[in-house]
Amino acid sequence: MLVPGGALLVFLALPPLSLLLSTDVSQLFAALSHPLVGPALRLSAFTTLVSLALVVLLGTPLAWLLAQARSKPVRALETLAQLPIVMPPAVAGIALLFAFGRRGLLSGVVYPRGQSVAFTTLAVIMAETFVSAPFFVQAALSAFRRIDPGLLLVARSLGASPLRIFVRVAVPLALPGLAGGAALSWARSLGEFGATLMFAGNLAGKTQTLPLAIYTALESDLPAAQALSVLLMGFAFVLLVVMRAALRRSGAES
Repeated sequence: MLVPGGALLVFLALPPLSLLLSTDVSQLFAALSHPLVGPALRLSAFTTLVSLALVVLLGTPLAWLLAQARSKPVRALETLAQLPIVMPPAVAGIALLFAFGRRGLLSGVVYPRGQSVAFTTLAVIMAETFVSAPFFVQAALSAFRRIDPGLLLVARSLGASPLRIFVRVAVPLALPGLAGGAALSWARSLGEFGATLMFAGNLAGKTQTLPLAIYTALESDLPAAQALSVLLMGFAFVLLVVMRAALRRSGAES
């Protein structure tokens, strides 16, 4: 068992180690001053934080409602909320375009004068929210379902309203799981490429996020692409550590 398991571990560890070991620190700082890096970094920071805020604000109530209901229609809604996880990113981008594009399903209602959010910064936020929200909802759903029903029953018997139970009891108890889901959601939106490219395009300073900047730099400036890749990998590593710590804390408290 050590041989096949070790082979997979080596396969998974070799690409990130190769990226790190082949990166010179002086070249890394020089490449980070590339004209593509600054705008892409600022745009990614802005859009992913807005996307994360939307996902948490809207996804937490949704996960709570799904966790409280057990009927078959609710299970169907849960499956629908998880669909973007298995949907290919390019397909997600095309779907967003057909829903919110200039000639999309809602164009006559949302864009009476023929405007469109496609190929704008707002489209980047929408694409990141679409692909990352299911990760948070699934984590929040699991966290809420791990709460002891007896605690909720006690809160109801003391006269607490459903909203008060949600805010004062459920959310604090599920907070480690919510934090882990938020970290996972942010990591997914930070690395989003396909849906953003299809729905928002690759316009420098407007829709060009860090993954798209890597794609652009790879064509002409390999050190810049390498520097951006190391930067994104560092973000991903930090988020992974935060997520694992939150999950361990959630498991210890449950």
